[in-house]
Amino acid sequence: MNVQKTIQRSGRTLAHGSFRVGETVWVCPSGCKQEGKPVTARSSHLAQLLLPRSRVGYDVLVYVGCQRFLQYRQRLEIRADLERQYGIVLSTGEISALGQRFLLYLERLHWKGAPTLRAALEADGGWPLHIDATGEDGRGTMVTVLAGWRGWVLSAWKAPTERAEFILPGIQRVAAAFGAPCALMRDLGRAMTEAAQQYVQSLETPIPVLACHQHFLSDIGEDLLEKGHNQLRDLFRKIKLLPHLRAFVRQQGRHLGEAIGPGRDALDRWLQATDHAHPIPQGVGGITTVRSLAQWVLDYRADGSGQGFPFDLPWLNLYGRCLHLSAALQTFLHTPPADGKVRRSLETLRRILHPVECDRPPFTSVGDSLAKRADLFTRLRAVLRLEDNEPTVKQLKNVQSALKRFTASLRRERPRRGPARDIRQAIDLILAHLDRHSPHLGGHAIAVPREAGGGVRLVARTNNDLESLFHTIKHGERRRSGRKILTQDFEVLPPAAALASNLRHPDYVSLVCGSLDHLAEAFAQLDAPDRSRSIAAGPRHNNTTTESASLSTRDKQLVRRPIFEDRILAASQCM
Repeated sequence: MNVQKTIQRSGRTLAHGSFRVGETVWVCPSGCKQEGKPVTARSSHLAQLLLPRSRVGYDVLVYVGCQRFLQYRQRLEIRADLERQYGIVLSTGEISALGQRFLLYLERLHWKGAPTLRAALEADGGWPLHIDATGEDGRGTMVTVLAGWRGWVLSAWKAPTERAEFILPGIQRVAAAFGAPCALMRDLGRAMTEAAQQYVQSLETPIPVLACHQHFLSDIGEDLLEKGHNQLRDLFRKIKLLPHLRAFVRQQGRHLGEAIGPGRDALDRWLQATDHAHPIPQGVGGITTVRSLAQWVLDYRADGSGQGFPFDLPWLNLYGRCLHLSAALQTFLHTPPADGKVRRSLETLRRILHPVECDRPPFTSVGDSLAKRADLFTRLRAVLRLEDNEPTVKQLKNVQSALKRFTASLRRERPRRGPARDIRQAIDLILAHLDRHSPHLGGHAIAVPREAGGGVRLVARTNNDLESLFHTIKHGERRRSGRKILTQDFEVLPPAAALASNLRHPDYVSLVCGSLDHLAEAFAQLDAPDRSRSIAAGPRHNNTTTESASLSTRDKQLVRRPIFEDRILAASQCM
């Protein structure tokens, strides 16, 4: 090779900072050509450092991508850290471009390593496929497939809406690359159900199709409790109970002023008294006690577990606390305090709670009905025992037996006639869900082939790992953007962002690139066959073939153009 020319290049890498380098370009002395161009050679070492046709290094690309999609940091934060720690200055626009480019490289590396990942999954005796979808306000729907036992995201793609025709091809692509799964865990949606059924029917050897127990409980709870819970909420809002209680607490606090300290000491002595019927204290202690009674009602959300509706019923908890305090106030006023201020405070609190107690508006019928339905739901939750995170085969068999006994008991308890219409409808609703989904609530024990060690492995009963991943992504996007509603963010977020979570799994990283320190080298190897252009410069493939009915950003740009409205108005005037 002869020297053709020497050129000056600048670069920016984490290892070297910002630098300039002289690069020698070599040319074939025989005048050989390839695709009409002279055959040349350049520095292989520099090619491993810098992206094609770019001054940015692969290690900078990896740093930006990990900061963006693993730490969910903002562009200004990434820019400041690069400048402070490495002396590299990038614009915020370039950081955004590098983040998108990182996902393209990561996705290509993932599919390139599919044979290696498949071998690892087969060595485990197979893999259960967990599939679920998420989005924001019906837009940016991202379908994700997870390998259950390893916790790896195997694929993610955008779908215009949750329909089987957009889900089934993704399942088939994953199975073709990583091998057929040994089980399939899905939610209870119609699209997922149809796609799973169609896929399993195409297999020569059927696999169990499992329904997520968490989704099962959630669906029953919403159908069973939502109407009554909303009715109870509307009743409380109608009488403005919470605003009245808050105003009462503020008023008592103003009356106490600086005496709140001695009042709390008196309340503490009252609570420590052994006589539960001990009368309300006098003076500031009594006012503090009455104030705290109202605060106890306002703290009704403490009765929940933090899981949200339908597993928490805050308005039913508020109703129960109101009834308990009303009964307690009757006891306290039966022997009223000698202190007039304390007695009047008790009477005022009693008047605030009186509508709930006297059933005006009709709290009793709504509250009792909701309480009975909630009891049925609690019994079902106790049968499924989702609190057992790692059940044994025996425990799962016990759950199935308990579910059959619960179903039989509901059929016996169901009133055939009479005024118990509401409880009859509630039992029918639960039985309908059980009849429809019970065939998919069991079968979690999977026999492992002898060559993979034999024995039995259990598939998780829920899609909680996927739900946790979705929660992490949304929480991170809110942290990054500062927006509560992520409609636009999810619409532009590439589905490969879900693959970035695999970098938190050491076993996955070890198989695809050895370690995170070698991820930049693995990206460089992807560009090695053709240094004339980066793989990120290739055409972007759209996984969807049909747009949804929702107004996407691209559609808005079209229909909101003034010329579009002018064309419509002009046509309308031609009539």
